[in-house]
Amino acid sequence: MGALELYCERHGNGHPLVLLHGAFGTIESCFADLLPALARDFEVISVELQGHGRTRDVGRPLTYEAMAADLAALLDALSIPRAHFAGYSMGGAVALQVALDRPAMVGQLVWFGGASFDPGGIYPQYMAAFDSFDLHQLDGSRWHEAYRRVAPDPGAWTSLVAKVNELDRSGEPSWPRKQLAALPTPTLLINGDSDVVRPEHAVEMFRLMGADVASGPAGLPQAQLALLPGTSHEGMLNRVGWLSSMITRFLTSPQQ
Repeated sequence: MGALELYCERHGNGHPLVLLHGAFGTIESCFADLLPALARDFEVISVELQGHGRTRDVGRPLTYEAMAADLAALLDALSIPRAHFAGYSMGGAVALQVALDRPAMVGQLVWFGGASFDPGGIYPQYMAAFDSFDLHQLDGSRWHEAYRRVAPDPGAWTSLVAKVNELDRSGEPSWPRKQLAALPTPTLLINGDSDVVRPEHAVEMFRLMGADVASGPAGLPQAQLALLPGTSHEGMLNRVGWLSSMITRFLTSPQQ
């Protein structure tokens, strides 16, 4: 199967913040503008996950548990016992899995774009598209071009697309409501109002994760929710000003 060597970059100074891209993404294609904005306040550790960007694939499927374990091993190797995590789309799900598996490792968590706790929250037309997905329909897309610019094996693109599709069709992520309700990690969920996830589902997730529990000295709950107007799933990445201000405020607020 081979050993996985995660590619990461470290930018800025301050409390460590692990920044995770979405499916098919690279550091540049997802965070060209957001990363420098966050690096003004944090030491940003931006990672490219299994088979993405500069990180070579290994002979195993993509799973949230395995990718979370990869990140935990990386932070152990970097001697970083605790960090904030922020992830876009798939990266947000991986970050949440780290918080569930290694709660002492995650200070605060931000999931922006497609935040959901089971596939039932995703619009049915998107779920149906996973089953009829053409492995070559993203060829030549901006995601493909960004991958080709940095991947050690650009020809592995179709294999990556197939693995992501398998992950999408697997019914994961799917976390029991009781497990989310017991999570101690303060979490900010950010979705678009035209995202792949129904707003009602995002609200349910928000309530499960502590919306009604006053956890801070100001009496605020440990979970927060933002629905960005006029914002699609991919369009989330263009909301750099909103994201950087919301993420920074949440992670630096003394109320947390």
